[in-house]
Amino acid sequence: MPEYDPEKIEKKWQDKWEKEKAYDVAEESDKPKFYALMEFPYPSGDGLHTGHIRGYTAMDIVARKRRMQGFNVLYPIGWDAFGLPTENYAIKTGRPPAEITRDNTDNFRKQFKRLGMSFDWAREVNTTDPKYYKWTQWIFLKFLERGLAYKNKMLINWCPSCKIGLANEEVVDGKCERCGAGVEKKEKEQWMLAITKYADRLHKDLDEVDYPERVKTQQRNWIGKSQGVEISFKVKSLKSEGEVKVFTTRPDTIFGATYLVLSPEHPAISNLKSQISNWEEAEKYVNETKKKSEIDRIAEGKEKTGVELKGVTAVNPATKKEIPVWIADYVLPHYGTGAIMAVPADDERDMEFAVKFNLPVVKDYLLAGFEDFGKKITQYKLRDWIFSRQRYWGEPIPIIHCEKCGIVPVPEKDLPVTLPEVKNYQPTDTGESPLASIEEWVNVECPQCGGKAKRETDTMPNWAGSSWYFYRYTDPKNDKQFASMNKLQYWLNDGSPRHGGVDWYNGGMEHTTLHLLYSRFWHKFLFDLGLVPNSEPYKKRTSHGIVLAEGGEKMSKSKGNVINPDSIINSFGADTLRLYEMFMGPFEQAIAWNEEALVGPRRFLERVWKLQAKVSQGRTLNIDSQGLTLMHQTIKKVTDDIETLGLNTAISSLMILVNAFEKQEIVSRNDFETLLKLLAPFAPHITEELWHLLGHPMSKSIHNESWPAFDFSKLETEEVTLIIQINGKMRASLVVHRGISEREVEEKTLALPEVKRWLKDSVPKKIIIVPGKVVSIVV
Repeated sequence: MPEYDPEKIEKKWQDKWEKEKAYDVAEESDKPKFYALMEFPYPSGDGLHTGHIRGYTAMDIVARKRRMQGFNVLYPIGWDAFGLPTENYAIKTGRPPAEITRDNTDNFRKQFKRLGMSFDWAREVNTTDPKYYKWTQWIFLKFLERGLAYKNKMLINWCPSCKIGLANEEVVDGKCERCGAGVEKKEKEQWMLAITKYADRLHKDLDEVDYPERVKTQQRNWIGKSQGVEISFKVKSLKSEGEVKVFTTRPDTIFGATYLVLSPEHPAISNLKSQISNWEEAEKYVNETKKKSEIDRIAEGKEKTGVELKGVTAVNPATKKEIPVWIADYVLPHYGTGAIMAVPADDERDMEFAVKFNLPVVKDYLLAGFEDFGKKITQYKLRDWIFSRQRYWGEPIPIIHCEKCGIVPVPEKDLPVTLPEVKNYQPTDTGESPLASIEEWVNVECPQCGGKAKRETDTMPNWAGSSWYFYRYTDPKNDKQFASMNKLQYWLNDGSPRHGGVDWYNGGMEHTTLHLLYSRFWHKFLFDLGLVPNSEPYKKRTSHGIVLAEGGEKMSKSKGNVINPDSIINSFGADTLRLYEMFMGPFEQAIAWNEEALVGPRRFLERVWKLQAKVSQGRTLNIDSQGLTLMHQTIKKVTDDIETLGLNTAISSLMILVNAFEKQEIVSRNDFETLLKLLAPFAPHITEELWHLLGHPMSKSIHNESWPAFDFSKLETEEVTLIIQINGKMRASLVVHRGISEREVEEKTLALPEVKRWLKDSVPKKIIIVPGKVVSIVV
């Protein structure tokens, strides 16, 4: 028997699977369909990391099992390749982003194939391919057509060093994540998508999907639905009188409201400029706030700051008392109305503020008559999606600006609007995209009037291409539609008018809020247009925990603790790496890498390899009832655990079965083949090799065999071991047939030499029998 050589075996089968297109799938099948989806990766220059491997291997196991269970399985792959990291690398090296992306995707593709992933490579997509982003642009134009895409002037985070707008997530402690420079606020027109129009449906329809409860909670918290009352407070000064509206979920506390707080961006502040006696102090505070991110402003434990607007007061409509008006950065402009009534007796933040600035606190106030001061409304924390980026490496927004006609959509026949090649990717001093400097690309004729016009130079965020990619996998070569309804119906619909979607979607926990929310929004919009067959994009969503470096630290290039999967495969083999990542711990939890622990899965595979020497040429052997029970228990355990992603315990049960086989002189061919089938989704190469070493023809892959079935009647042995206790302590054990009478159990127990020795001449006061488990003797 030759030694186990993973390098040779894995290359052999990977080449064969690729040559035969073993995992390509078509819609013409009488099998039930199953669409397994893993978030497509961003192809960074670092290549695959161990976190990628964990998620993709898990879904590969699910996909392989479902094929063996008789499903027509789609398990596709592609690249989410637009975005800032590639653009930054292009700026640093002078290499075109398209060239960098091509090299990175080539490397990722090679690594995925070395891992034995059963992807349908014929359906590969890339968000940077004009044939793909033509349809991203087309969907944007549909948003524009329905009034859900619009331009709005607003304050953005601005890095004066990078000369670029930043998302809130890219600002850390008031500084640019890229360069560390202090971030400013800058007013700029931005393209927006009106996701708030879908807020209620995005909140309510979470009841229809199979997501972990914590994922639903994250989505609901981000949407931030709250029902309350909008109350108007009169604002008075020496020369004028106006009003400020506040939203509150606790209108009953209005009698305890002792001051009003406006966000520093509130429009009432500039309107009251001439009435505010300390305007310079207030203006300075407003400007300081512009430098802070919203995350910093509302951080827990942050010391409260603020300025009273002197010369201005508000009137509490319940008590008729005048109360002071303040500005403070802990009130955000876009949440509620951008103003709050402060009730320090009932709100921790308000109390901290009141204590610091010596403001009154009313504790025992009357709770009555509050519905007379406002109207019931529903508010959402969710804001419309800022959709434009002043960057090069993204989908061009397909808009033309004409002095005569205004905003004009690029005609569908002219899509895609492709990115021009540029030599300089640096942002401009004006804050515009590098595209703005390419005059021959920017200057065009207006499609409506034929006059002089200019292209939109902002690009889309890389959330755009990832919001709909799962449609394109169903019909990746279609140049007439983003996907045909027939193919969408086949892969996404489950027969009901509303429900359906991708059968199982797995990804990182970090993407269960924004990416999931944005793609659900796009899907519902397209459902309303009749372009997709159901109201939710994903029937089931799961998430995997991250893989940490040894010692539990986060992996990073700067720390030098990133794990290169290529070196692991070279040393141990892909099957060992796959097994190890699944065996490390519970799938949804973070786990720390331990390279020494790779030895265990490798030895396990070597033990499986050596079992072939014990296999009987006869298909069956007479095995005892315990062995038969263990086999059926293992089949059930592995079958169930794959469905719950309890992959570490599934592997444990396979190890127990191998231990039992090693104790036998001979292993039946049937039993060994069952073991190989159960192991095949986890370790596809070694099982394929052993399958054919048993004599199966090369044309018959183990991965197309039927998944083993268990027999409920054989899950329990005919014999059971009873624990014998005397005065509460275990003194013996007794093996009996299941179903034996209590009288027989009592007779056999008292006849045991160990029991006689402990009882001596004593007569038991009581004998308690728990069937199938314990005999308790009280002396």
